[in-house]
Amino acid sequence: MPVRSLVAGGAGFIGSHLVAGLLARGGDVTVLDNFSTGHRDAVSPGAQVVAADLADGDAVDRVLAEGRFDTVFHLADLSLVGDSMRAPLHYMMTNTGNAGRLIDGCVRHGVRRFVFSSTANLFGTSGADAGMRPIDEGAGIAPGSPYGESKWMIERMLGWADRIHGLRSACLRFFNAAGADPGGLLGEDHTPETHLIPLAIDAALGRRPELVLFGTDYPTADGTCIRDYIHVNDLVSAHLAALGRLDQGSVRYNIGLGRGYSVREVIDSVARIGGKPVPHRVADRRAGDPAILIADSGRIREQTGWVPEFTDLDSIVGTAWAWRVAHPYGFSA
Repeated sequence: MPVRSLVAGGAGFIGSHLVAGLLARGGDVTVLDNFSTGHRDAVSPGAQVVAADLADGDAVDRVLAEGRFDTVFHLADLSLVGDSMRAPLHYMMTNTGNAGRLIDGCVRHGVRRFVFSSTANLFGTSGADAGMRPIDEGAGIAPGSPYGESKWMIERMLGWADRIHGLRSACLRFFNAAGADPGGLLGEDHTPETHLIPLAIDAALGRRPELVLFGTDYPTADGTCIRDYIHVNDLVSAHLAALGRLDQGSVRYNIGLGRGYSVREVIDSVARIGGKPVPHRVADRRAGDPAILIADSGRIREQTGWVPEFTDLDSIVGTAWAWRVAHPYGFSA
C-alpha cells in the first residue's frame, strides 16, 4: 500500500525535490503550499496540490482530516536569517505558530510520523567558537538568529508531542542546501535570491550586479565564512532515510557533507565550472553569520546507512549552473 504523505512547503526548492523523490518511490503525495515563495510549476505531476496557508487553522485541519496521512513533512517556514534579524518577533511567532497548528492537527488526526526541516543555525556561534569541527548533534544549542531560535522552539514542541502523544519525529538540521535536480526538471528559484551559489552564478552570467561578499575578516584561512554545502537530492535521500528510522523512535540528525568551503572557494568553483569570472565586491559582515558551520553527519550515516551522492563542491555547483543556464527566468518562463 503506498505511503500517504503531506508535504507542507512542497512547491519550494527542497520541498519540490522531496515531492519528486516520494512520487518516484510510488507514494501518494499531497502538497500544501501558499505559493508565497514556492512555484506551482515546481510540483511534479502526480501530486495533489492544496493551495492554503498554515496560518489558516481550519484549512490545515480540513486537509489533515481528509488525507489520512501516514507522514507529514514540514518545510514551510520563513527561512531568511537576515530578515529574521530585522523582524525577530514576526519570524518567531509565524514559524512556531504555523508549526504548532500543523503538529496539533497531526496529533488530533492520528498522523504517527513527522519529518521537520530544521537548520544548522541552531548552533549559531556555539559550535564554531567551541572549536567543534565539524558539529555533531551534541553541540550546544545557541541559535545565531531569531530564525534559528524559531526552529529550536519547533524541535522542542515535537519533543513534547512525542513524549505526551507518541508523535514520532525526525528533526533534520540542514546545513547549506544547494544544487539542482541532475535531470534538469527542478532547481532553485527564489525571489529575492539570497543563497550564495545561485547569486554567484547569476553574477558570472551577467544577470545581476556584482556579488556582495559579506566580511573578509573572519578567523578562517582566507577570511571568509566557511559553510558545509549539501546537494538538495542528498537532502531528499536523508528525509527518506530518517523516515525509515522512526519505527525505532524520534531522531535528530545533522545533515551535511562534513567538509566546509569558504565563500571565496565557492566563487572559484563557480568560475571554474562556468568558465566565467564572478564579479564581486567586499562589504561588512552581516549580523547573525557565524564564521564556520560544518556538519558531523555520522549519526544518520551510522543509524540509517545514508550516504550522500554529491561529495564535492564542484559536483554540486555543476548541477546548479546547468539549471540556471537552462532556466534563465526560473519557473516563471
